[in-house]
Amino acid sequence: MSFLPSVFNYLDSHEEEFVSRLGEAVAIPSVSQEKAFRPQTVAIVEHFKALMEQQLSSSFSCRLHDLGTEDFPDGSKVGLPPVLLGELKAGESSEPKKTVCIYGHLDVQPALLSDGWSTEPFKLTEVDGKLFGRGSTDDKGPVLAWINCLQAFAKTETPLPVNLKFIFEAMEEAGSTGLHELVGSLKDTFLKDVDYFVISDSYWLSTTKPCLTYGLRGNAYFYVEVECAKKDLHSGVYGGAVHEAMVDLVALLATLTDATGQHILVPGLMDTVRPFTTEERHTLESLDFDEAAFCKEVGTSRLRFADKVNLLAHRWRYPALSIHGIQGAFHGSGAKTVIPQKVVAKFSIRLVPDQEPEEVTGKVVKYLEEQFSRLNSPNRLRVHRQKGSRPWVVDPATDGNFQAAKNAIKDVYGVEPDLIREGGSIPVTLTFQEVTGKSVLLLPIGAADDGAHSQNEKIDRKNYLNGGKLFAAYLHYISKL
Repeated sequence: MSFLPSVFNYLDSHEEEFVSRLGEAVAIPSVSQEKAFRPQTVAIVEHFKALMEQQLSSSFSCRLHDLGTEDFPDGSKVGLPPVLLGELKAGESSEPKKTVCIYGHLDVQPALLSDGWSTEPFKLTEVDGKLFGRGSTDDKGPVLAWINCLQAFAKTETPLPVNLKFIFEAMEEAGSTGLHELVGSLKDTFLKDVDYFVISDSYWLSTTKPCLTYGLRGNAYFYVEVECAKKDLHSGVYGGAVHEAMVDLVALLATLTDATGQHILVPGLMDTVRPFTTEERHTLESLDFDEAAFCKEVGTSRLRFADKVNLLAHRWRYPALSIHGIQGAFHGSGAKTVIPQKVVAKFSIRLVPDQEPEEVTGKVVKYLEEQFSRLNSPNRLRVHRQKGSRPWVVDPATDGNFQAAKNAIKDVYGVEPDLIREGGSIPVTLTFQEVTGKSVLLLPIGAADDGAHSQNEKIDRKNYLNGGKLFAAYLHYISKL
């Protein structure tokens, strides 16, 4: 790379150090959803703070922002992990420098070897150029790729082309508790001079071709509780005599979609979904996406759609309802003849423009209460939304942030990136945009088969290491806007 030779050479010559660094981060089980792992979730933020203070230039400064406590269902209060707020000044120049804010998260989803992992989830293991471990791609690897990049600038004494700010949290996998309020409070102080935001917490559409992400679905996550007794009951004594909670719950879940699971039956939920345009269809047709490889990666013999356009459209731009589990039901080995006292189903609806979580919640609650009344059951029902986030979409054709990233990808990978939407949710994306009015870019380095949230999560070694180069080139092009 002609404009950053020292930085790129440094990144090439320190590969083993960077891989070892990822292993240290993966080894900290920062599972934000579980109270037992809260000390490790706090520890991961402190670990990254120490790493950045050690490896970045003397102009780096940071602080930990306390978010208070979190209430758990057992009535206890536990401290939330702090948010790392950092700043790194650009090299001296007579011209004013732009400011880029980098967001990432350091917490992870739960993982156990017994879940079906081939390797220990919290021990980074390299197999055929793939780095396996929980958090390797979501999101510790991408955050470390940023640190590797900035370390290269510092150690080679290459002037940083822009000012940088950092917001690294450790509650993203549990809904980013407290973060959105914090961002709002920083509007006129810490975030006042930010020109662009960049997030590296999404994935390529393929395993070989980079992309940029300009849209995300939102999410509404629901709990449905049905209680039938004051204690668990023996089916041999009470079976046939009581209205069982599980029977009611299963009946309710069956009313959410048609038999195929494709069509959501909640009245009015689809009313605000935007029509599928010809332009959108042509865009999807042009993308580098292998339906057969996707089917194989899932591990199924057949998907709902056989063609690329419909498959991607239903992953990105249509709502989807998924049932995630039932709490309180017997799920261990052996045969336990119990009628559960209370069961709780968990399901979510991925939202698209212009669906709002509050409006969707009202429709879902009303519908399930109506369906429950038709059962004529004496049991007790409670439906509530646990968390919600709004969808996000922008026009990349008019955004210089995206143009800088395109140029960086062309320099590092030699290809024009695909422009895609994602089916997942990163709620803080919309928060940054609405609070500051500034451009937000999703710049992924992970591949389509990385398996975030799943067993055997990984990041390709080359993607992790090239990530540092991509970010360096992106900062160069941002400075030229």
